[in-house]
Amino acid sequence: MSNCAIVGINWGDEGKGRMVDLLTERFDYVIRYQGGGNAGHTVVNEYGKFALHLLPSGIFRKGVMNILGNGVALDLENLYSEMQTVIGQGVSLTPDNLRISDRASLLLPWHRLLDGLEEARLADKKYGSTKQGIAPFYSDKFQKKTILAGELFYPERLKEHLQDLLTWKNLTLTGVYGAEAVRYEDLLAWVEDYAEKFKPFICDTGKMLKNAVKEGKSILFEAQLGSLRDLDYGIYPYTTSSNAIAAYAPVGSGLPSAKVDQVVGVVKAYSTCVGEGPFVCEWFGEEADKLREAGNEYGAKTGRPRRVGPIDIVATRYGVECQGATDIALTKMDVLSYMEQIPVCSHYELNGEITDDFPFPTALNDCKPVIEYLPGWQCDISGVRRWEDLPENARKYVEYVEKQIGCRIRYVSVGPERDAYIERF
Repeated sequence: MSNCAIVGINWGDEGKGRMVDLLTERFDYVIRYQGGGNAGHTVVNEYGKFALHLLPSGIFRKGVMNILGNGVALDLENLYSEMQTVIGQGVSLTPDNLRISDRASLLLPWHRLLDGLEEARLADKKYGSTKQGIAPFYSDKFQKKTILAGELFYPERLKEHLQDLLTWKNLTLTGVYGAEAVRYEDLLAWVEDYAEKFKPFICDTGKMLKNAVKEGKSILFEAQLGSLRDLDYGIYPYTTSSNAIAAYAPVGSGLPSAKVDQVVGVVKAYSTCVGEGPFVCEWFGEEADKLREAGNEYGAKTGRPRRVGPIDIVATRYGVECQGATDIALTKMDVLSYMEQIPVCSHYELNGEITDDFPFPTALNDCKPVIEYLPGWQCDISGVRRWEDLPENARKYVEYVEKQIGCRIRYVSVGPERDAYIERF
């Protein structure tokens, strides 16, 4: 059995879903191990174009079991809507190919409400939340004040637990934010409605995965967001509220004893960022607009225009180290084809000195990008499928990035379609 994690190296939005969809034919299980409905994985295949937020990106492959692990913020409302959209496009979703850990905690309606209230309170100091309730959810989880999916099978205990949580949560809603209290009847009706929809999918996935190991099955771990949004290693506090690094995959998947044999880190051929916080290599004005339009850089969840810039070697090298990446997938190479020269943020300047070290988050605001230029190729590469058929300058760009970040670039994506990639051996 060989296990693999597909993770983001930078700020997220690197193209992880596209790589999971591509590589799942080699695996038996695909597991989302952290995060919630606050970001999207865009997948293009024979069924159409999809923006997945909670569903594992392996759902399009027949014979693959997809699991939402215990580390996920289980947003049943968004998940149900997403499932109906996918089913409507001809994809089968049943307990035969989708399971939910009974130890996953439910994201409740008040989590979204609190997220919006807190961002409004922060005003111009906001963190850039997608307002999907992620920070309040994980805060409650670590306070041991959430409902586990498995509790849906114990209705009397569930009602008591809900009442206890509601009494506590309304103290915050009414006392801190001056908002209206949540009514128990409304909350119970919401939970019971979604309980009936999802109970067929909920089980002891830990037991399922232990059996899979015994049978020699292979597992693909799918991450959300990237290294720089990781709660512990990212640009705090402009991070997500969970751990997006590969080291967390066994814990959040439900199989803490799992060994991750391969870590495929996904890097975009240029830099993008959604949300607030320092972004050293950021472009502005016409230059940024042109790149944003060429790459269709708008958030899969929010539709917000992504901040853009050249590839950031300093941040990428740091992300590779955080993830323990063994291989890199370089995505959206085709987007750079319009450029006569390809810019690269090769170093940072901090306090008048050149550095290759990714600094402490607070110091990022004082960093300036050091830009170098590589010659462009200025031709359409979207139809290329062999490394030797890429233009020489495109190959040199890949080799430059590979050398600078210290990790082999095995996959080069030249388009959004499943087969639009080059694999280097």
